[in-house]
Amino acid sequence: MRHLARSVGLAAALPILLVSALAAQTLDKKVLSFAAARKIATASQDAARAKGVAVVVVVVDDAGHIILLERMDGAQVASVDVGIGKARTAAIYRRPSKVFEDQIKNGRVAALALADATPLQGGVPVLFDGKVVGAVGVSGDSPQIDEDIAIAGTAAFK
Repeated sequence: MRHLARSVGLAAALPILLVSALAAQTLDKKVLSFAAARKIATASQDAARAKGVAVVVVVVDDAGHIILLERMDGAQVASVDVGIGKARTAAIYRRPSKVFEDQIKNGRVAALALADATPLQGGVPVLFDGKVVGAVGVSGDSPQIDEDIAIAGTAAFK
């Protein structure tokens, strides 16, 4: 009877032990919601309008996959792919895309060989508790204006 009670007790504890073991093998992470992406894009577009420019705004998740892409009226079509590249670069490399542009300007042309990197200013990571949860890429005007607009978008998330 004792043996049976012990077996039943172990059987009851087994699911708890399995869940605990599986939890040790997984991580919890925050993700950028569509509502947050919408808020970032709206703030970016407001900043662009305030500067009198039309741009493409791209918001991606932490893996560089598009959550939201919007091209303002009058923004050049070529800025779509450039904006995607800037956002993806900031997300997957966990730093502003300007870092790579600066490296190349300073003679480190090897940065051109980085996979999926667009070394153009205007991509900025979106942070939550110090971790990258996404990024915004802006294209359509000068490098500094694009980055200023992207920064305005990320500020709306904070």
